Amino acid sequence: MSGTFSVDSKTKEFQPLYEFGSNYAPRVSYHINPEVSHYHYGVRHPMKPFRLMLTDHLVSGYGLHKIMDLYKTRKATAEEMEEFHSEDYVNFLSKVTPENLSKLPRGTLEKFNIGDDCPIFPNIFQYSSLYTGASLDASRKLINNQSDIAINWSGGLHHAKKNSPSGFCYINDIVLAILNLLRYHPRVLYIDIDLHHGDGVQEAFYTTDRVYTISFHKYNGEFFPGTGNYDETGCADGKHFAMNVPLEDGIDDDSYINLFKSIIDPLITTFKPTVILQQCGADSLGHDRLGCFNLNIKAHGECVKFVRSFGIPMLVVGGGGYTPRNVSRLWTYETGILNNVLLPEELPDNLPFKESFGPDYSLYPVLDNLYENRNSKKFLEDIRIRCLENIRFLQGAPSVRMDAENIPTQDISGLTEEEEELIKEMNEEDEDWRLQEIEKENAKMMELIY
Repeated sequence: MSGTFSVDSKTKEFQPLYEFGSNYAPRVSYHINPEVSHYHYGVRHPMKPFRLMLTDHLVSGYGLHKIMDLYKTRKATAEEMEEFHSEDYVNFLSKVTPENLSKLPRGTLEKFNIGDDCPIFPNIFQYSSLYTGASLDASRKLINNQSDIAINWSGGLHHAKKNSPSGFCYINDIVLAILNLLRYHPRVLYIDIDLHHGDGVQEAFYTTDRVYTISFHKYNGEFFPGTGNYDETGCADGKHFAMNVPLEDGIDDDSYINLFKSIIDPLITTFKPTVILQQCGADSLGHDRLGCFNLNIKAHGECVKFVRSFGIPMLVVGGGGYTPRNVSRLWTYETGILNNVLLPEELPDNLPFKESFGPDYSLYPVLDNLYENRNSKKFLEDIRIRCLENIRFLQGAPSVRMDAENIPTQDISGLTEEEEELIKEMNEEDEDWRLQEIEKENAKMMELIY
C-alpha cells in the first residue's frame, strides 16, 4: 500500500494478504477432496499425500479461497477409469489389499508392476479414484464454461500406463481429463514441467495430432523413466506432435525460463490449442528430496504465469514433489498466480502446521544453491533449435472434424442431463451469493476506511 494512504489496525484485520496483479481476471475454480491427503504409501516411501493438506491450509491461510469457486469433488468410478485403463487392471486395483497380496496367483504382482515404487497400501483404489475424480470434475467445469482455469493439485500422476502403475502413479488422471476435454475441444496442448518425463501421457497420445505433448525434464538415458529424448516426436498421425526437452542436472532459473518461453511461445502460436493442461510437478524445484535442478519457486511459477498470459482455458494439476513444505509453497504461489494475485513472503500468522515451514517461515526460500549447472549455453541453444525445427513441421494447426467418428460422445463423468441442469442452477445461485458477499465485504471495508 502506498505511503500516502494508510489504515488503522482494525481495518488492517480485514485486508487480504495478497495484492492483485494485471487486469486479466479469469474465473478460477479449485477442485479438492480433503480425504485424498489421508492416504499413506508407506513410512519410507517418498510420496507423501499429506503435502496436499499443507497446500490447502496455505491457500486458505492467504485467503485465496475467497476469490475462487471451490468444489468438493466426487470419486471417479471404475467405468470412468476404464475409458483409458484396461478392465483387468482397474479390477485388480479395486480388489487388491495388503492383506490379500499373498493369496494372489503367481506372477500377478509382476504383471501389474507392483513393487517398491508402486506398493499396495490400504484403500489404494479409493485414493486413486479421489484424485482422478477431481481432474475429471475440473475438465467438466472448463467444458461447461463455468471456469477459465481449473486447479487440481492432487492430480498430475503422469506415469501411469494403460495396464499398470508406474512411478508412484496408479491411475493416469491427466489422460482421462484430456479424453474428456476432447469431447468439446479440437486441440489440446499438454505441458509438463515435472522433473521426470511425462511418459504415460506421451504414450497415450503418441499417434494423434489432436493432442500435442511437451515435457521439460531431466534425461540421461538412465534417470527414471528412461524415456524423453529429443528424438521421440510421435508416430503415424501424431508425428511431430510430441516434443521433449531433455535437460542436465542443476539448471538455474534464468536458463529454464528463457528456454521455456522461447519454445512455448511459437508452439502455442502454431498449434493453436483451444485448451491447455499444465502439469506442475514440484520435484523440479531445488532441494527436492528426489530432485537435481536449481529452480526457485518464482521461476517455476513464471512458467505457469507465461502460459496463463495467452488467455487460453487451462486445467492445472500437480505431480511430483517430495519435500512437502516446498511443494505446498509452490502450489500456493501458483494458485495465486492463476488468480492474478501477488502473495507476500511472510506466511500467515494463523497457519496450521506453521512449524513445518521453519526456520525461515518464508513463501520464497532460497533453493538455487545445491547443484552445479551442467547445462551449457551451447547445449541449451542446440535443444532450442531442435525444438523449433520440430514446431516448423506442424505447418499450422491441424483441422479437426467435430463429429462422433472422431470425438467420444459418451460423457465419461456419468451425469444425466437432469443432474447437469441441477448443478448449473446451483452454481448460478452460488455465484449470486458470492457476489452479494463481496459487496458486503466491500461495504464493510469502506465503512472502516471512512
